Amino acid sequence: MERKDFSSWLEGPPQLNSQEWPGQRLGRPEKGPGSIARFPRRLGALCVDWALSMLLSWWLFNLNDLATLALFCVGQMIAVGFTGHSIGHRTFGLQVQSMDGTAIKPLTGVIRSVLLCLVIPVLFSDADQRGFHDRAGKSVLVNIR
Repeated sequence: MERKDFSSWLEGPPQLNSQEWPGQRLGRPEKGPGSIARFPRRLGALCVDWALSMLLSWWLFNLNDLATLALFCVGQMIAVGFTGHSIGHRTFGLQVQSMDGTAIKPLTGVIRSVLLCLVIPVLFSDADQRGFHDRAGKSVLVNIR
């Protein structure tokens, strides 16, 4: 055995992210249908869903902040839990799928939506651009077109 077999603390931690694009280690393509959704499309979908929630909140509750959050959360639970995508996701060509590419279960949609509404779990993502809300539900947001 040689020193290089054990590495050195001067070299830093081993490189765990040796993939060329997000989702490569998950077997996802680099581009096109099935590839990992990137930040601009995710943000666009979030803005569409939040705007719809604000519109409903304004119409039903005189734009109450808590009502807006509750409407957003319930909308995500129902839409993502049963169809795999919200109106914003559909607008931007995205879908939430389980890790094997099949539709997610409704309970996964509930878990993902609650964590999404807490905001903090979304900020911590891995090399595959999956936030904690996706990792906890064993799901991934992918492009469908």
